[in-house]
Amino acid sequence: MSRVTVYGIPNCDTVKRARAWLAEQGFDATFHDFKKAGVPETALDAWLDALGWEALVNRKGTTWRQLDDAARAAVTDRASARALMLAQPSVIRRPVVDWGPLTTAGFDPAAWPPAGLPPAPARR
Repeated sequence: MSRVTVYGIPNCDTVKRARAWLAEQGFDATFHDFKKAGVPETALDAWLDALGWEALVNRKGTTWRQLDDAARAAVTDRASARALMLAQPSVIRRPVVDWGPLTTAGFDPAAWPPAGLPPAPARR
């Protein structure tokens, strides 16, 4: 089976849908809970390198909307976005999926698995 790691929050509806989709497709997915285990800093740095800070900050979510204007205005670059994501993991677009050679943020079943990755093995 293809092994992936899903990062997110267990009660997030998008994370729930993504985890269910991965299971249906036969992916062996490990779940990393931001609420219980925090955001792994080395992984966050890799996500920032791969996707850019703009793709990781969820500006449509409740956490972002609940920030005051000054806090939102202060997110202007990688360093400020990284600090916010470490302090408030719920502002990270979910789920972040480590597919091995690639990383994605958000759930898009039409684009999963990402180009260049094999599909999960067929179930018998």
